[in-house]
Amino acid sequence: MSVSALREKVRFISGGAECVAWHYPGTNQACVIMAAGGAVTKEPGTDPFARRFHEAGFSVLAFDYRHLGESGGHPRQVVPIGEQLDDWQAAIAHAATLPEVDPAGLAIWGFSLSGGHVFPVAARNPHLAAAIAQTPLADGPTATRAAARHQKPLAALRMTGRALLDAVGQLMGLRPLLVPLAGEPGTVALLTTPDSIDGDRALNPDNAYPEWQQTVAARTALSLTFYRPGRHASRIACPLLVLVCDQDQSALPEPAADVAGRAPHGELVRMPGGHYEPFLDGYERAVDAELAFLYRHLPTGHAG
Repeated sequence: MSVSALREKVRFISGGAECVAWHYPGTNQACVIMAAGGAVTKEPGTDPFARRFHEAGFSVLAFDYRHLGESGGHPRQVVPIGEQLDDWQAAIAHAATLPEVDPAGLAIWGFSLSGGHVFPVAARNPHLAAAIAQTPLADGPTATRAAARHQKPLAALRMTGRALLDAVGQLMGLRPLLVPLAGEPGTVALLTTPDSIDGDRALNPDNAYPEWQQTVAARTALSLTFYRPGRHASRIACPLLVLVCDQDQSALPEPAADVAGRAPHGELVRMPGGHYEPFLDGYERAVDAELAFLYRHLPTGHAG
C-alpha cells in the first residue's frame, strides 16, 4: 500500500496561521506527534519513521511548522524558536482531538533542532506519555563553537555578516536573506560540519522530495547560538528517550546524553555514526529502539 493511502492531510491553527500535517490513523489509540529538523519539511524529515510507527499500530500526526513547507505564515523559510514551540502546543492539542486517539496516549518525536524542542515541550506538558529526541540539538552555544572549527575564517565572517544583515532586515520588514542549510567548509551555509552535507543524501534520496527548499533565513544562525533546550531536563516528567550518534558533529552527542542522565525518567541509546545516521545505515537500529520505547511506555502498548 502506498504511503498516500495510509494518511490524510489535516490542518490546525497556531498563532493565527494554518499548520498542515499528515495524519496517519492508527489502531491502538496512541499517537506520535512528529516534526522534522531545522527548516526540514514533514515529508523528508518524518516519512521513514512515521511509516514504521503507523505500521506498528500508532496514529501519527506529522506537521510542518509555520513559515515552512505547506504551512502558512510569512515571511517564508524562517525558524522562530518561540513560534515553533507554540506550534508544538497546537499540534498536541489537535492530536488529542483525533477520533481514534486516547489523549492519555500522546508521544512526541523530533530530530536535530526539533529534537531539542522536545525537551521544553515535554517539560511544559507533563501529561505526555512519552517523548523521543533523536540526535537533538541540546546546547546551541556548545554546538556552535564546535561547528566553527569546521569553517574557514573568511567564510565564517561572511556568514556572520549575512546573519546580522538579515536580522536588521527583519526589523525593517525586508524579505529574509537565505543561505543553504549545509555546505562545504569555505561556503556560506548554516552548517559546514562534515556530517551536515549528508543531509540531502539521508533525507532526500534520489531527489524524492523536490519541493523541499533546502535554505533558511541567515538570522537562524544567531538564534541557534543562544538556544539551550537541554536546560529543561530536570522538569521532564514523562519517559524520555534520547538517541545520540557518537560521531555527531552537528548537534553533538554529549550535551544530549547529559539531558538523558538528568531527566527523571530518561533513557539513552547510543549508536555510531554522524548526525543523520538514523536515516542512513543506522535506520533499522534507530527505529527498532524507538518502537521498543513506545511499546514500553505508551499506555495502549503493542497493537500487534
